[in-house]
Amino acid sequence: MRTWFPYPLLSLALLIMWLLLNQSLAPGSILIGLVLGMALGWVTLKLHPARSRLHRIGRVAGFAVEVIADIVRSNIAVASIILRAGRVPAIAGFLTVDLDLEDENALALLACIMTATPGTAWLEYDRHRKTLLFHVLDLQNEEVWLGTVKRYEAALKEIFHD
Repeated sequence: MRTWFPYPLLSLALLIMWLLLNQSLAPGSILIGLVLGMALGWVTLKLHPARSRLHRIGRVAGFAVEVIADIVRSNIAVASIILRAGRVPAIAGFLTVDLDLEDENALALLACIMTATPGTAWLEYDRHRKTLLFHVLDLQNEEVWLGTVKRYEAALKEIFHD
C-alpha cells in the first residue's frame, strides 16, 4: 500500500478536497481524485520532506489559543491603524530576531503564523546566522514584537522538541 500511496493521509486529504471542489461523487471524479492523490504523494516523496516528532501534544491546543488571540488583537490594531491613517501615521519597520529553532517544520509553522497575523510579514530567514527578518506595520514598541516571536519560538521548541 505504501508504494502506491507513500503519504496515505495526504492522498486521502487531496481526494476529499478534489471531491469537495468538484461537488461530485461521480466515479470519474473519484478516479481522477485518486490519481491526483497518488501522483502528488509521489511528488511529495521526491521532495524528501523533513519528518518531525511532536512532543507535548497538549501544548498544541494552548499554543493555538495564544496564536488566535494574537491574530484577533492584531486585526483590531490594523483596523485602528487604517481608521486613524489620516491623523496619526503608522510607523512601519523591519525587525531582526535571533532564532534557536532547528526543526524545519517548526520554522515553517512560525512562518505561517507570522504571515497570517495581520500587520506582520515573514521576509527572510538566514540559516547560517539563524536570524529572522520580518516586517511590522506598526512598530511602536520593538520589544513587544521581539517578545512575541520569542514566545512563539519557545512554544514551538517545546512542541517539536528541537
